[in-house]
Amino acid sequence: SYLKIAEGCSNCCTYCAIPMIRGKFRSVPMEDVIKEAETLASNGVTELVVIAQDTSRYGEDIYGQSRLPELLRRLCRIDGLKWIRTLYCYPERITDELLDTIASEEKLVKYLEIPIQHCDGDILSRMNRWGSEENLEALFAHIREKIPGVILRTTLITGFPGETQEQSDRLAEFVQRVRFDRLGCFPYSQEDGTKAADFPDQIESETAAHRADIIMEQQMLISAENNEKLMNTEHEAVVEGFDRFGECWFGRTANDAPDIDGKVFFTSEKPLKIGDYVKIRITDTLDYDLIGEVIEL
Repeated sequence: SYLKIAEGCSNCCTYCAIPMIRGKFRSVPMEDVIKEAETLASNGVTELVVIAQDTSRYGEDIYGQSRLPELLRRLCRIDGLKWIRTLYCYPERITDELLDTIASEEKLVKYLEIPIQHCDGDILSRMNRWGSEENLEALFAHIREKIPGVILRTTLITGFPGETQEQSDRLAEFVQRVRFDRLGCFPYSQEDGTKAADFPDQIESETAAHRADIIMEQQMLISAENNEKLMNTEHEAVVEGFDRFGECWFGRTANDAPDIDGKVFFTSEKPLKIGDYVKIRITDTLDYDLIGEVIEL
């Protein structure tokens, strides 16, 4: 189940209409979040996906500082929950406290989604986003040092107004160096009422789409290489359904978020049901998905 911990957004990225649509960032009081999570767990939910427009900002408006690490620690104390995943953490708010919490809490899956949108400092400044190529690369290296084996996911935008071919090429080189485990790349599109919609030097949609395709082709190769390293390794997976065409079960490991990441397809000699957690051995790989067999229920 998804657990929404805030509404709205106050980041005011120049390409995004969400603050106009949903208003300013408003955290849900912690006790209310905990109560909802306890109710979900008592009803059989074993995996929580913690979401907001910017989860790393949680609590700033109520408590005067980010309280996301504390919230996550309290969620981990709820009986019945097995996996807790956090999405949409902004890079400038990634603290050592948050990283230490994820590293030390068994129920927190070692997975972080950190949307950066680009690596070029000039483009990020015009997006009203934080970062530069150097400090973003340093951040991801630091995260990997603090949380060994962490799965890093990000999202990127190509064709933002004024993006040059050189800046696009640098973004592709950045992706090759950092080697994100999961990545989504989308061509820029104008949103009515946003500042960026009125920026000069709008990029042709075909050009923006072509640049996004290049990034995604790179990522497909990176993902395939990463998956090949998982051959003959063992992982816990949650059963999500049965594929009657492939005559096999499918599900996810803790390394994959629902709906946006890959799946694992596997056979089992014993009957399974949706929601079971099973141990599987990887026997084959695809570009984004894994193939395996159940070795332990």
